[in-house]
Amino acid sequence: MDDILRKHDSDRHADLMDRIYRSQSGIYDLTRKYYLLGRDQLIAALDPPPGGRVLEIGCGTARNLVRAAKAWPEAEFYGFDISSEMLKEARKNMAQSGMAERIRLFHGDAENPAQAMPLTVRTFDRIFLSFCLSMIPDWQGAIRQALTLLGPGGELHIVDFGQCEGLPPPFRSFLQQWLALFHVEPREHLRSFLAELDAEIGTNSEFIPMYKGYSWRFVVQGRTATIAGSLRH
Repeated sequence: MDDILRKHDSDRHADLMDRIYRSQSGIYDLTRKYYLLGRDQLIAALDPPPGGRVLEIGCGTARNLVRAAKAWPEAEFYGFDISSEMLKEARKNMAQSGMAERIRLFHGDAENPAQAMPLTVRTFDRIFLSFCLSMIPDWQGAIRQALTLLGPGGELHIVDFGQCEGLPPPFRSFLQQWLALFHVEPREHLRSFLAELDAEIGTNSEFIPMYKGYSWRFVVQGRTATIAGSLRH
């Protein structure tokens, strides 16, 4: 019964994302470059080992994957998204950029990422999430699930909207109201949740506030051994 309910919730979220992006996917990258701040800093910090595997959860139009594949030509790149509409645009972008052979895409839910990919590609050296945790209903579960896919010594990189702690309160209020129109909710407790995970399973999270808190970036360093068995569900 739990599996049926999870699938129902996943299907509803997928339908919502497709409705949101059906008319936006073609102009998404053009408009988002002005306010999804911190993505390129995340890509520059990935530094995967030669031959390493890199996964983007919630890859959208594959804008980040294309840039990352160009920046780190010796790594393998994978991505998945819950929105079929965004994946259509992603495949177009990959073909236009010449990166179609460098990146493999899958359709899947961040709350159950293992089901999105075949068994042969379920361990990664770097995993990243760019401005998607704020749209995932069970964002804490999504982080836990992502960590189970990290290989020994792997890293989870996150960038998303912060709490604008260094910006004027009227701007913070306006931004949150505007983002809510797109079903985006900045995760106020993201930093404390990652600190709790560090204490629980022995990861090491680095917090990097950007643009006076407009966006938050995190690097979660995994343990030298796999952490899948250490996570409580």
